[in-house]
Amino acid sequence: MLQDQKMNNREVLISQETIQSRVYELAQKISSDYADEEPILIGILNGVVFFFVDLVKALTIPVTIDFIRASSYGSGTVSKGAITYSKDVEINVKNKPVIIVEDIVDTGLTLNQIIKRIEKKGPKSIRICALIDKGERRSEEVILDYSGFQVEKGFLVGYGLDHDERYRYLQDIFVLK
Repeated sequence: MLQDQKMNNREVLISQETIQSRVYELAQKISSDYADEEPILIGILNGVVFFFVDLVKALTIPVTIDFIRASSYGSGTVSKGAITYSKDVEINVKNKPVIIVEDIVDTGLTLNQIIKRIEKKGPKSIRICALIDKGERRSEEVILDYSGFQVEKGFLVGYGLDHDERYRYLQDIFVLK
């Protein structure tokens, strides 16, 4: 048995079934809102991968996809405050609707920096879709157009969310104790 599976330092917060149901609802709303357009979905790596794939598969409209990789956490559980980029958006977003897809919005720092970076590329519009809206440490205002779950506190792992690159593979979302 893997070390992570033996550990009793986590408890289920959101089940896989609940996640999938909410992802489907978000996809239906986005599909409705963009029925006459082809938005570009930009996922923020690495944590968004599971949510992003499930969301795109549930959409009923054509989309273009790309990714950006930005981090403010490193291996800790508290944001470092400084954003580092290791991958930028590569497709042209000028005059096109963009939906930034994020796994979790915590402080708002990373997301606001990414929004500013993409705004400089001249998109028609930018909307935000986040699986988790976590207000516990919010230090910058962020408007989420599509929000999966509101969670007030706790360090979350699973379904792409990690702690020092561990726990991403878990199908449920857990709170680390």
